[in-house]
Order: sequence, then structure tokens, then C-alpha cells
Amino acid sequence: MLYFFAPFRIFSLTKTAGQLLFSAAILLCLSACSPKHLIIQGIANELSNQGRVQEDDLVLAREASAFYLKLSEALLIEVPDNTKLSESVAIGFTQYAYAFVSFEAERIESKDAKAAHALRERAVRLYSRANRHAMAALERAHPGFRKLLESTQPADWPQLENEYVGLAYWAAASWGGLISLSKDSPDTVADLPLAVRLAHLAYTKDPRYGNGSLASLMGTFETARAGGSSAQALMYFDQAIAFGATLSAGPLVAKAEGASLPNGNRLEFETLLHQALAVCIAHPDMQNAVVRERAQWLLGIADDLF
Repeated sequence: MLYFFAPFRIFSLTKTAGQLLFSAAILLCLSACSPKHLIIQGIANELSNQGRVQEDDLVLAREASAFYLKLSEALLIEVPDNTKLSESVAIGFTQYAYAFVSFEAERIESKDAKAAHALRERAVRLYSRANRHAMAALERAHPGFRKLLESTQPADWPQLENEYVGLAYWAAASWGGLISLSKDSPDTVADLPLAVRLAHLAYTKDPRYGNGSLASLMGTFETARAGGSSAQALMYFDQAIAFGATLSAGPLVAKAEGASLPNGNRLEFETLLHQALAVCIAHPDMQNAVVRERAQWLLGIADDLF
């Protein structure tokens, strides 16, 4: 399972946001024309920027996210060159797949394997959707991006500007999520080196991205890749915890699952999870609400894990 944690945001249906959504829905029903395109571009920019608020009610987040994602994706079809909206959609689908689909599959696996399998298949589709949007945006900004990424020569690899670090992170994170749930698909698993390479390009540019999210992803990838170094992975996890300081619980859970669990260190595993819960209590935002659910679940099944 892939673990990545970044600020989890939903679209808050405030009066202004609601007006934007209504306007967007009406515009999408109109015939194509240049004025319509310009207006949709403006709405797309607003939709990708405003209305994102911290939310600690997971049920409300889940209910609001589905509508927001569908509308955002419909807008993106109209303005595929809108990089901000592309990143927003990639974020939304990745987080939705992780928090509300794949995690639920893990929780019910022991009770209903068939239902868990169906949820994992759905998560695969959502991760794939997120990755497709993110990679398409990177390809538009850097023609030949995927081909350059596939080169065995580091000198050929694409260079990222600061403005594309977030997009690259979410492309790599969704890619990792897809790969982690596709063990029966050799072609998908074979893309792991590319996902690792993409994450590394982003990390080289901005290792602090997402308050430790990118460093956590690097640690997870290091443990997953062939020939990965446990010492290097530990360095990434500890770095992520330092970057997250006392605000983000995600890196603590990432280290617990990515390092303590594989090493059979139950004391460290439980200590990190309790530390994560303390952060969640001190900072009850949506990111930490998702982490809190996972930390509590992991503590509850610790006897089965060790």
C-alpha cells in the first residue's frame, strides 16, 4: 500500500463557490463559442483556487468531493490547457481514492474479501484517472515529457520548473497508488521506476513540498523499488517528519508503516502512531482527520501485524 499525505482539501459550497458551480454547469450546456471558452477559463481558475477550506468531517468531505470532482473534470474537458485545474483534479481523485476507497478496502478485507476486491478495482480506476490528468498536463507543458522520462540517460530527463512541482508530485503519488494495487498487472508494475524518477525530479526541485508529503513519498518508493536502501528510506521518513514539524501527522504514520512495521519494531510502530494521534488532536484539519482514522485502525490491528 502506498502512503502519501498532503493537505487534504474539499470544495466548500459557500455562496460564491455555489454560484461558480451553477454558472459552470450552465455554461457546459451551451454551444461552443469563444466567449464561453474565456468565461470557463475564468471559472476554472476560480474553482481550482477558491473554496478550498480545511475540513475535519470525513463524511462531509466525501459527499462534497464527488460532485466537485465531476464538475471540475467536466470543465477540464472544455479547457484542457488549464494547468491549475488539471492539478486540482489530480489531487482530488488521488485523495478520494486513498481516503475513501482503498483504505475502506483494507478495513473490510478480513470480513468481506469480495467487496474489498471491488473497492480496490475502483481505487485503481480513480488513481489511473488522477494520473492521466496530471501526466497530460505535464505533457502539454513539456512536449515529449513521458518519452524523456523513460530515457535511461539522466541527461535526457525533463527539467521541472517550480510551478510544476505540485503537479509532478500528484502524478507520481497517483502512479504509486495505481502500482501498489496492480500486482496482477506486470505492465503497470513495470512503471514503478518511472514513478520513482518523477518523484525524484520533484524532490530535487523542492524537497519540502507538502510539509513532508514528497519526502514521505520518496521514502515509500525507496522501500518499494528493487535495490532500495532501508537506510535511505529511513532518511526520507525522518526528513518528512522534520518538514511536517508538529502540524502534519502523515509522515509519522508513513514511517510507522514504511519502516517500523517491515523491521518488526512494534514499540516504535505504536509510539509513532500515538505521536501522530497527538498531532491530529492538536491540529484537527482534514489531512490529519484522514491520518487519525488510519492510525487508530493500525493500532487496533497491531496484534495481527506483529
